Amino acid sequence: MKKIAHILIYLTVLLLPLSAKGIKDSEMPEIGCAIYRFDDTFMTGVRNSITNAATGKAKITIVDSENNQATQNEKVELFITLGMDSLILNPVDRAAAGVEIDKAKASNIPIVFVNREPFADDMKKWDKVYYVGSKAEESGIMSGQIIADYWKGHPEADKNGDGVLQYVLLLGEPGHQDTELRSEYSIKCIEDNGIKVEKLAEDSAMWDRVKGQEKMASFIASYGDEIEAVISNNDDMALGAIEALKAAGYFTNDKYMPVVGVDATAPALQALQEGTLLGTVLNDSENQGKAAVNIAVQLAKGGEITSRTIGYDLDGHYVWIPYKKVTQDNYRDFM
Repeated sequence: MKKIAHILIYLTVLLLPLSAKGIKDSEMPEIGCAIYRFDDTFMTGVRNSITNAATGKAKITIVDSENNQATQNEKVELFITLGMDSLILNPVDRAAAGVEIDKAKASNIPIVFVNREPFADDMKKWDKVYYVGSKAEESGIMSGQIIADYWKGHPEADKNGDGVLQYVLLLGEPGHQDTELRSEYSIKCIEDNGIKVEKLAEDSAMWDRVKGQEKMASFIASYGDEIEAVISNNDDMALGAIEALKAAGYFTNDKYMPVVGVDATAPALQALQEGTLLGTVLNDSENQGKAAVNIAVQLAKGGEITSRTIGYDLDGHYVWIPYKKVTQDNYRDFM
């Protein structure tokens, strides 16, 4: 069965670009793009942006790596075999980026990574490797500031009156730069605001809404009303936590829990409108996707990569898309 599944993966990817390969259009480069998981809410936004940005500029084939690095490796190898002009990769495992760079370099196919940042040493392997993303520490600082502002403005948030913010933390994927930096800098920001903190619990919910609900339900079972804030590395997990909190009687009869996420997805903005989500941070999927396409097209054509030619500020081989804090005061601007 496993062998059959692998054959089907190859056939699926192979069939997608056949029309493009049959009639070569010299004006439009062919780009192969692999996303770590299609059902990730944020990466769906990036994927849609890539599709829109490529219109009229390139023929793009986007495939689902199904959160499996081996599957992504197979699809990248097929892209290379098919002679794609450049690649856009959202790696399943950032530690595997070096292998993909080696393969692309051997075939002289430029590669642009998006959202999941390869290690610095891997980025230095070749001059035709670029990364588009955001500085995760910025989102951590903004998340922490949202919680700090709430704590300072609502004395009742200190449920036990001990002057210490007791919190739980929902982590993204272990080893992901966003997980590590958002977690570190959110807590550091709260402390920098002069607030004492105590971590009651943390656990990885792998960016997933259902897992976020399950982990939050476990936190509530263990700590109940001791919890004074929920900090989540992304919106999907935060929304899952809100569902668990609703089941425990929160958000009715003035029983409230401050929950903060990251991404500013459409469901998160809806939760802000409903008053169940305290705040989030815009992780700009539209500009991440657009910048990745602009670079990939320019590389495919052998053009010069500068801030002017790609339309985004370039920092060496990196493009950093800024975050924006989203709260009750401004969420309507993002809807």
